[in-house]
Amino acid sequence: MNLGYQLVNRNHKVLLVDMDPQASLTTFMGLEPYEVEETIVDSLLNDSPLPIRSGLHGLDLVPSNITLSAAEVQLHSALAREWKLKRILDRVIDEYDFILIDCPPTLGILSILSLVAATHVLIPLQTHFKAYKGTDLLLDTVRQIREQVNPGLKIAGIVPMMYSNTGQDKAILEATQQQLAVVAPIFPAISRAIAFADASMARQPLAVYDPRHAMVKVLDSIAENMEKL
Repeated sequence: MNLGYQLVNRNHKVLLVDMDPQASLTTFMGLEPYEVEETIVDSLLNDSPLPIRSGLHGLDLVPSNITLSAAEVQLHSALAREWKLKRILDRVIDEYDFILIDCPPTLGILSILSLVAATHVLIPLQTHFKAYKGTDLLLDTVRQIREQVNPGLKIAGIVPMMYSNTGQDKAILEATQQQLAVVAPIFPAISRAIAFADASMARQPLAVYDPRHAMVKVLDSIAENMEKL
């Protein structure tokens, strides 16, 4: 949501696609997931047109809800399942400058569909040990997707997230900068800040909720780099 809003502020037309059954993006954008009648599920399973919601802070959104969890089971047996999301998004790709896909936190079929549809991967990495170690699995998945399905897939960058000025966070940030910089650009760290939670509760991008917050400049620098891809 925040990255999409910064891109809109840079005069781009942006579509957000919620591929997470938890539907946090849908909630943060001001919708109640359980009240949404048409979601990404309808397009994935029935090949129906994307149910795009417009006018949400200048962004367009394809919403999600918990029914995506049930759809995940059905997708496992679907023919050519890896290409389903890509074929759906190809119908609207010329209407947008950026399509941002919000993936679930697990590397299941929904994430694979997203990686096959994508041109670039932006990796948010919490600055703690478990998240850092989990990056190896994600990078290996990206490698397999490149080799088997989507050879053009690139890593746009790694965004250290929820950073606090503590010993472990400093150590993980330093390790990320030293060891992962050969894999992808490392963006400035996004600090842990209560303003993010408050903005989410208000269902607003941070730049709307608190335009002077220091992290708005960091988010805008990421958006600027996305323009150069």
